[in-house]
Amino acid sequence: MRAPRPFRVLSSASGWLLLLLLSVWALPLAAAPLVAEWSFRLLPGDPRGAAHPGLQQWRPAQVPGAVHTDLLAQGLIPDPYVGAPEAGLQWIGLASWEYRARFDVEAATLARAHAELAFQGLDTLATVSLNGRPLLQADNSHRTWRARVDGRLRATGNELRIVLRSPITTLLPRVQAMPHKIAGNYPSPYGDEPRDAMVGNFVRKPGYHFGWDWGPRYVTAGIWRPVQLESWDAQRLTGLAVHTRSLDAAHAALAIVAQVESAAAGKAAVHVEVWDPDGKPVARIDREATLQAGDNPISVPLELAQPRRWWPVGQGEQARYTVRASLVGDGTASGRIEQRIGLRTVELRREVDRQGGQGFAFVINGVPIFAKGANVIPLDMFPARVDAARIRRELTAARDANMNMLRNWGGGYYEDDVFFDIADELGLLVWQDFMFGGGMQPGYDPAFRANVVAEARDNLRRLRHHPSVVLWCGNNEEETAWKDWGHGRDLTAADPVFAAKVWQGYVDLFGTDLRQVVAEEGLGVPYWSSSPGNDLDEKANDSTRGDKHYWQVWGNPALPVTAYLRETPRFMSEYGLQAWPVLRTLEGIIPPAEQQVDSATVRAHQKFMAGEGNQRLRKYIEEAYGTPRDFPAFVYLSQVMQADGIALAALHHRASRPYTMGSLYWQLNDVWPGASWSSIDYAGRWKALHFRAKRFFADQAVAALRDERVTRVSLLNDRQQGLQATWRLRVMDLDGTLRSTRRHAVAVPPLSALEVGRFEDAALLNGADPARTVAVVELLDGTRVLSREVVYFVAAKALALAPAQIDSALRADGDGYVLTLRAPQLVRALWIDVDGIDATLDDNALDLVPGETVTIGLHSKADLPTLRRALRFTSLADVTR
Repeated sequence: MRAPRPFRVLSSASGWLLLLLLSVWALPLAAAPLVAEWSFRLLPGDPRGAAHPGLQQWRPAQVPGAVHTDLLAQGLIPDPYVGAPEAGLQWIGLASWEYRARFDVEAATLARAHAELAFQGLDTLATVSLNGRPLLQADNSHRTWRARVDGRLRATGNELRIVLRSPITTLLPRVQAMPHKIAGNYPSPYGDEPRDAMVGNFVRKPGYHFGWDWGPRYVTAGIWRPVQLESWDAQRLTGLAVHTRSLDAAHAALAIVAQVESAAAGKAAVHVEVWDPDGKPVARIDREATLQAGDNPISVPLELAQPRRWWPVGQGEQARYTVRASLVGDGTASGRIEQRIGLRTVELRREVDRQGGQGFAFVINGVPIFAKGANVIPLDMFPARVDAARIRRELTAARDANMNMLRNWGGGYYEDDVFFDIADELGLLVWQDFMFGGGMQPGYDPAFRANVVAEARDNLRRLRHHPSVVLWCGNNEEETAWKDWGHGRDLTAADPVFAAKVWQGYVDLFGTDLRQVVAEEGLGVPYWSSSPGNDLDEKANDSTRGDKHYWQVWGNPALPVTAYLRETPRFMSEYGLQAWPVLRTLEGIIPPAEQQVDSATVRAHQKFMAGEGNQRLRKYIEEAYGTPRDFPAFVYLSQVMQADGIALAALHHRASRPYTMGSLYWQLNDVWPGASWSSIDYAGRWKALHFRAKRFFADQAVAALRDERVTRVSLLNDRQQGLQATWRLRVMDLDGTLRSTRRHAVAVPPLSALEVGRFEDAALLNGADPARTVAVVELLDGTRVLSREVVYFVAAKALALAPAQIDSALRADGDGYVLTLRAPQLVRALWIDVDGIDATLDDNALDLVPGETVTIGLHSKADLPTLRRALRFTSLADVTR
């Protein structure tokens, strides 16, 4: 149903918006997931049947699920992640499949006047029939498809059939017939699809299923979200939108608008109850309304005194109220919605500066927030395998690493409601892309655009209520690809008329259509047409305006990581360096004999440069750290290199506040166990980068950035309160011999980056050997170290490091353990491992300063003697030839 708009979102000339956002679970009383016996088969007559006999027989299926996971469960294919089976499984994406559900219907459901089947995720080109009669055609995996089944159900023996056609075999003839092709993303290396005729951007299906440079190519089919049977009589409650008329610390004036669908004219009453974040009742309101046949908005005003506002993590509480709306019509209860709501304001501040640039800052409840975080990709190749516990694991890890924002990248799918519920709870802001991951779309096709608009409206209504959602972005990298990567230039040279048509379709879709839908349905959350971009300004990837993707480090021309210090954007929404997963994650995935940098199986799990990405990793490792002695050393050094480089960039971004107001590295998580830019691997284990992020994203931190023989020291304070502290700079030899000390009291203003000094190498070293000397820069609260950075004067491979000598002690402490470490000489890039045992550490991937004691919490179900035997230490002095 179309959301009513009887109250407009308040705005001022500066563009700030007042919103109430809520977490909605809308379940009419007569609605439930379809309970059925599901089965699947290869569609009879499909050409793949000859090579795979027996698959045209019905077999048990899991719904929600996918054909790959159903085949795996039946033992018909190998595990798609283990070893290197990918090439041999591409036939699945070329085949068409059929699913069948057999179910009965309760008498109470049959007795109701109206019934509807809701398909929350059909992947993707689906023909649905019920009891032998056509029901619907679907062509968008990202939408909920609804079909009325009034009078078509029976008490027993109902049969639902869903035929899922291959998007490749279905669309390829159309794409191949195009005289000139629009840009795709990653061509298949397996021959299942021509490299010059990719179908992925012509179908509304998760783009990453066609392969990306961090994940495999598995073109899925299936029913990936639940199917629900809904039934009702005279009316049903179909939605809720809460409009904020005013909001400050003293008062909130709201209008709760319930959407009621009525079969005929009549009367109804809405009963609203509200509880505060502590569970105390604060309001009970009844509102009667006269209904017309069709959709009816019923508005219920609500005022709250001293409202408790929702804040991002680190800025205040994540206060959420509970609101329950119930509908009673003609004496029959016909619906209820219960929500967790958050009150907050959001603004995307775009102030123009004196140099002609333009800022890009998120302002929450009037407070400018420096966005610290990462990009999120799908958590699995097969989304139905992702449960709430796994989502909580990744999002909690983001919060624990002091992140306050995640960008949901556009090449995947719109996450489940539970993702946003947890983000609301943890105080994580969400930048939400629409599902366009790159290349170019056929926006010149009116039917394609209409399908996308319906998709957008569907997901906006589902997700707009979450306080965590602060931006809707049209796409990932499509504008910059057209303008900067040669896509537009090449197509214009080949066919200028068609190129103009393609670009106009892009502008219509991302400049007009999606902007309008967000304005109509988004409750005032800002819209941004593309990332990177400047909202369709002339330049797409500009360091002085809009958001920036920076890949000159790692990508072409593969500049050294110090180039990060010379790129100062307004908001960095992508940058990254690759690393391999924690070795334990690769156990059972890559056989021990294959754990070599250039083995076939390792290359199969390295998707960058079509399997050649380890060459790029070697370049960055060997230039700065030396040649790894074996595969475990290669994995370790990849993580050290990644952590060092991203720390350098992130601290530079933070030290550039307020010119720069965001730093989101690529990427938070993995879709499978392989090499990628993630800081958390597929098993949920933290790489070195994630431990470093916990330190460099801390609300109060020190940045000590050395470039061209000068170290710039800045103190960072993201809190709304000022900081009275001390900063200290010590120069010492690797054995701890102190050469000089600087120490100064300082008042760091709230929400600021304060530069406190620039120091030339010559002044710091004062004749000392740079290979045997470091500078330790600290932010202190009394004697407590709030933050520490170690500055090195030579490349890591040139340091005169002695073999690590670490005194360690592990003892029980309450429900966990405490590990104490001390070293007589500096230990560079210490990695602590508990060999073969599941254990988590509160800190890792750190430098040990000579003579100082470090204590780290350790958590494991293993006993103390077992843990002591399993402790292993690796440092930079141990791993090179």
